[in-house]
Amino acid sequence: MKSKNFSARRIAFLALLTAACVVGRLLFQVLPNVQPMTDSLLLITICTGFVNGLIVSLLAVIVSSIYLGFGYWVVVQCLSYFVILCLVGFLCKYTRLIEYFWLQVVLSFVVGMMYGFILSVVQFLFFGLTAFWPYYLAGISFDLFHAIGNVCFYFLLYQPFLLIAKRFALK
Repeated sequence: MKSKNFSARRIAFLALLTAACVVGRLLFQVLPNVQPMTDSLLLITICTGFVNGLIVSLLAVIVSSIYLGFGYWVVVQCLSYFVILCLVGFLCKYTRLIEYFWLQVVLSFVVGMMYGFILSVVQFLFFGLTAFWPYYLAGISFDLFHAIGNVCFYFLLYQPFLLIAKRFALK
């Protein structure tokens, strides 16, 4: 799946994964910070590689923002997913992360918290606030919702993503 070329099959595969991320994000928008998109991107990166995860993350954030609204936060979300996917890509390259389900579950919780932390840091700098920790701690409950939601979604999405990755692996 880590093919460098963009065949019609790969483009269609990435488009379907992007659509799944967008639909998942839109379906759960009524719950604060609970969405399957982070887990979907985590699984895409683990199963198909960093480049595919990055492409889908950028497209999914931009397309879902057509429905949810654009603002500076779109860039911040893209940056946050980039940092998270770099971490996951690094772990996949230098460890056998794909073989350890429970480590992936823990990682899904960690990246949920990390996503919120990165957003808070960038927004703190953007707004020029003076005290970071009170600002971050005021929103930590939303980060916990995201992280706990990630763990729950990981159990639901793990097997389907493994099957999809095996079935549509680009040769």
